[in-house]
Amino acid sequence: MKAVIDRIENEIAVLLIGEEEKTRVNFPISLLPEGCRESDVLNISIERDTTATQQAKERTSSLMEKLKKKNQGKTGIIQGP
Repeated sequence: MKAVIDRIENEIAVLLIGEEEKTRVNFPISLLPEGCRESDVLNISIERDTTATQQAKERTSSLMEKLKKKNQGKTGIIQGP
């Protein structure tokens, strides 16, 4: 995918993305390659990380199970004397 640096404002680069450059994205200049300037064309690659996704799902599931066990038997109702 291609992007063009439309302009740089403070610490943000405004990128125009896609073949027709219709989509604008604000992007931190600190994440751009050194020396980038307005009107530079960038190659952008986005990949799905299935391993990290699965690990995140497993961590979330583990935390949910711990919460369920911790709250098991509690009704959430406060009973008076």
